[in-house]
Amino acid sequence: MSGRVVPVLFLSFCLMVGSVQSQGSSQDAFIIQYLERRLAQVEERLNQCEQNTVSVTQKTYDLSSEIRGYMSTLSVVRSEVKSQVDSVSVRVDRMERELEYLENKIPTQSNIEMEEALLEQQIKALELDQLKKKAKLKVENDCSTSLTQIKSLKIVKRAGDTYGSWFKDPSERSAKVYLLSGIRNNTLLEYVSLQSFTERITTTPAKEIQLPFYWQGTGHVVYNGFLYYHKADTPNQILKVELLNGTVVDSTLLPGAGRLPVYSLNPNTYMDLAVDELGLWVIHADPEYSGNLVITKLDKGTLAVEYTWDTQCRSRDAEGAFLICGTLYVVYNTRYGGRSTIQCLYDIHDTIHSDGSPVMFFPKRYTSHSSIHYHPGDKQLYAWDDGYQTIYKVETGRNDQVVAE
Repeated sequence: MSGRVVPVLFLSFCLMVGSVQSQGSSQDAFIIQYLERRLAQVEERLNQCEQNTVSVTQKTYDLSSEIRGYMSTLSVVRSEVKSQVDSVSVRVDRMERELEYLENKIPTQSNIEMEEALLEQQIKALELDQLKKKAKLKVENDCSTSLTQIKSLKIVKRAGDTYGSWFKDPSERSAKVYLLSGIRNNTLLEYVSLQSFTERITTTPAKEIQLPFYWQGTGHVVYNGFLYYHKADTPNQILKVELLNGTVVDSTLLPGAGRLPVYSLNPNTYMDLAVDELGLWVIHADPEYSGNLVITKLDKGTLAVEYTWDTQCRSRDAEGAFLICGTLYVVYNTRYGGRSTIQCLYDIHDTIHSDGSPVMFFPKRYTSHSSIHYHPGDKQLYAWDDGYQTIYKVETGRNDQVVAE
């Protein structure tokens, strides 16, 4: 009996131990699974933390680079500001010295009054001198003749460009003819006579003169062997060139000229030089005088301004102008071309006026002029008419004999 009890007890003990071991292994598996889940979560958080760390590191690097750029710019700006401050400091010091110098040099009130009185006297003396020059110009060169009629038209030749100018030297005993083709060039053609110019085949071909500078527009003249013209690429510089050797002998800047074309129908000409019985003139438009024409008398030798007259003749719709005995005659047309007319004149002697003068018509030829030059010896107008070289014969009379055509 006791022999069977022992195995039974042993079997029961084994079963109990197996049950305990079975319960222990289940708990261990649960604990292991729990620890694995926690480790996975920790690992995931560590990866996220690493990613965040990398992102923060990159942002920190970018921010550091941006700050370094700002610091570099700030350093440059600081240097510039320091330089400007130093410059201002130097200027302030200089101004203080100049103010100190001026304080020591400021005259007394009595000296200022004396200087103002002296300045007024000088201004009055200058105005009186100008009036004397004007009176002298009127008296010594008393021209009593004026234009009465544009009598006839003669087409001499067709040469050169659509725009240009041609004329004779109005000097006494000079028969030479000059042609300047185009509104910008530096080659002048010189013919020994009008006959030589008109001949197709001549034994004396034209002499080509290369000018030292290009011309602008069509307002040129030759006077006593010198060419006077507007230098290209300058607003108001007039050159005087000796034609024997092609060198510039003098130049001047004409005050107030060069801001507007002289004539609205010839927009490339800003100064129009002219010669009459009184000498050398310049015609130009003044924007401060409603765009009206202004005439200036020049000394042909020194190019000094002798006197300037403001006229009431408008530049709008004008195509050209010329002077006879100190009287400006302005030629008008339409931008489509038509019969040219003289509708405005200005007399420096104040003896004839536009209001009392009839409109004068050119002979019928419905084109337009790019230049018109009066020859006081021939009593003729040398005009460039749409590429044709044209001569108009004019009649003159006393100032009280102006009649219509």
